[in-house]
Amino acid sequence: MLAMAEVNYIRHETNTKGRSYSSVARQMNMDRRTIKKYSEMEDFNQEVKSVQTRKANVMDPVKPIVDQWLLEDMGKKKKFRRTAKRIYTLLVSEHGFQGSDRTIRAYVAKRKAALLDESNDTALPLEAKAGTAQVDFGEAPFKHRGKEVILPFLVLSFPYSNSFLFQVFPSQNRECFLQGLTNMFAFLEGVPHTIRFDNLSPAVKKVLPNGERQVTEEFARFVAHYGFQYEFCNPGSGNEKGHVEAMVKYIRNNYLLPEIHYEDLSVLNEKTLNWSLGDRKRCHYEKDTLIAELYLEDKERFLPLPGKAYECVRFEQVKADKISFDTISLLNEENEVIVRHPRLYGETKKSMDWQPYLTLMAKRPTALKYSSFYDQLPEEWKAFFGECTVEEKRNALQLLSVILKEQDFDISLQALRIASEHGHPTTESIKHVYYQLVNGRGIRETLSLPPSVPSTRNSSRGLSHYDRLMIMPGGEQR
Repeated sequence: MLAMAEVNYIRHETNTKGRSYSSVARQMNMDRRTIKKYSEMEDFNQEVKSVQTRKANVMDPVKPIVDQWLLEDMGKKKKFRRTAKRIYTLLVSEHGFQGSDRTIRAYVAKRKAALLDESNDTALPLEAKAGTAQVDFGEAPFKHRGKEVILPFLVLSFPYSNSFLFQVFPSQNRECFLQGLTNMFAFLEGVPHTIRFDNLSPAVKKVLPNGERQVTEEFARFVAHYGFQYEFCNPGSGNEKGHVEAMVKYIRNNYLLPEIHYEDLSVLNEKTLNWSLGDRKRCHYEKDTLIAELYLEDKERFLPLPGKAYECVRFEQVKADKISFDTISLLNEENEVIVRHPRLYGETKKSMDWQPYLTLMAKRPTALKYSSFYDQLPEEWKAFFGECTVEEKRNALQLLSVILKEQDFDISLQALRIASEHGHPTTESIKHVYYQLVNGRGIRETLSLPPSVPSTRNSSRGLSHYDRLMIMPGGEQR
């Protein structure tokens, strides 16, 4: 695997500038097949020689058509673009073109060079060009379970249309940063062709003396996966991303104040996307056009999404193996998930999910009292286990393993209390009560028998009555 800086250089030179694989291979002293491999790689998510164009009126009717096709192809990978030969074939078959193949080749070469210059111009920092975006974090107060917390929100803004999207996260770390962009790209069903960033630590590892940036490995992979061009502001030059900074204030003042109450960030983030859509119904502050209409021009310049979304995690061979913005997973040597915990932020420092370990603990029930799990048990469960035999402990631990897979301790404790009303319960009785509670059928009252047994007729025993039935009148037997 090449270094990500080399991969990005190859993709930029071949897919954006249009250089041939061979020329890049010679420059980098690599095999042409290596250049082709990284240029067309999908998992990260020819320099055309100038040719003299012959003046011919035959081109005039088809020039707008060719220009439109070339513009459409600029947002696609090189292998998905129409070749000059294909353009000529389509013009002949669909538009009755009468010129020569050479005429089309010359015109295409000239227009590609001109469009490339236009594309480079769109990267000017202060110009609002369709399909470009800016990114930054803001902060706002929120209410979570009655407690006020300050959380960051990631904003993706479009200076041309004045539209935006945003997502709320527990931190500004790299997983939240990349997950936010991934969420918004998926919602847009496309990727802005150029994105301007501040010198965010999840993206920039070091600002070099000559103004270049040493980006983080994760950010380099993310860029290679989605294929967009990135720019960074000069230190202390906030005006270079003034649109997104203004949009951060706009979002906070119009959508996040006073404090938003939330229980689940994923649910909140679904709402923020709908809020962003609703905001497009207003007019642009200068252009006297609906933002929704201007956004369609942004969308026309988007790059297509790759076939597979980027997995915003990092792998570490320490206490935890796989870390995303909201979960931490432990993996075995075959990369299978052993257990998954919520990722904790702020003051909360410890999380323990005992459910996956209970089946294992059931094999050694006598060790229960010496585990930290026992210390976390409610007092009623401790008392119950204290009166259990070894086999009863084993069965109860297996039952808890089932209950805690989908429920918390509250419902198991409720089931234990109800089952214990008539003495020490069996595991089956606790299980029975638990399913009654889960299925919403309530608890059935114990049936009580009446104080006296009703009287019945006396019955004769033996076969004498049968013998009488077998004797016919006159003494004959049947």
